[in-house]
Amino acid sequence: MNSELHCRYLHAPTFDEYLDAARANQALWRAIADRVHVPDEYVERVSAHPGSWHLLVLSEDWCGDAVNTVPVIARLAELAPNLDCRILGRDANPDLMDTHLTGGTSRSIPIAILLDDHYDEHGWWGPRPRPLQQWVLSEGRALPKPDRYRETRRWYARDRGLTTLEEVVGMVEASSARLLRDEERVGQWVSGSEKA
Repeated sequence: MNSELHCRYLHAPTFDEYLDAARANQALWRAIADRVHVPDEYVERVSAHPGSWHLLVLSEDWCGDAVNTVPVIARLAELAPNLDCRILGRDANPDLMDTHLTGGTSRSIPIAILLDDHYDEHGWWGPRPRPLQQWVLSEGRALPKPDRYRETRRWYARDRGLTTLEEVVGMVEASSARLLRDEERVGQWVSGSEKA
């Protein structure tokens, strides 16, 4: 068990606690959280995987990408019986943030770190859905900030969280499949050792 991540996870606020403590954009956070809809297929896909899964999210309440994606991730975790979510501040956890840099250099948020039932890390997602991230890197940075932010908000409004759900659920599925393959290899190795 990864005792450090386990301890951090247990002491991190839940999404509701995070919302209650938000100082920046609290009304926007609540409005988006109230409108989030997670289609049943995503809950079923996560529920189909054995074990418990935890999402440890690095965020800050002022972040526009976080306000559009973290409520989606939190709602998925609320609905899937084998998934939960806690949120840590990026600025209060620089050591954790620095092991999850976007492009190896940027402290972009949010970052959702996937942990198994032993609190071992199996992957991470963020800071925004891949198609939007590609647009930001290829075209968005060339725009003045107000224009870039307006286009980003439009993208999130059209997408309604579906790309975030697909990518986060895909991360759970890929991680679960890797764990099962590893367990099968260990079982085969043990079985082969017993025959020798």
